Amino acid sequence: MNAPTVFRGSNLVMSAFAILTFATIALAHHSTTMFDMQKTAELKGTIQEFKWTNPHTWTVVTVEGDAATAGEYGLEGMSPNYLSRNGWTRHSLKFGDKVTLQYHPLKDGRKGGFMVSVRLADGTVLDNLPGRGGVDPATTR
Repeated sequence: MNAPTVFRGSNLVMSAFAILTFATIALAHHSTTMFDMQKTAELKGTIQEFKWTNPHTWTVVTVEGDAATAGEYGLEGMSPNYLSRNGWTRHSLKFGDKVTLQYHPLKDGRKGGFMVSVRLADGTVLDNLPGRGGVDPATTR
């Protein structure tokens, strides 16, 4: 008679383990520990690639300048779902676009980070972070 009770108990333990495991994975995915979220830097460059992919968008931009700043930067962005609710489309950034980007740099000093906003050549500002309001209406034409 005890076997069914033990079996139910082990199912409960296994279910709890699975829930905790997947919750930990989901939380780890959204970590921003690699970025210096207290520092915001700015780049002026040319879009090389904009990937409208889940779970996060990805932008590659080429920056000209001195040896310390010149090069290719990889910038992570919010999800397409989030960005589309804030005025972005998969065509918001195109190869060759001249842009000014604000971003939270990588803590390890590599060329990249987490995108904060993009100012297009026509003055339109596209925000990337929650709470920043999406497209800046003052600069949208």
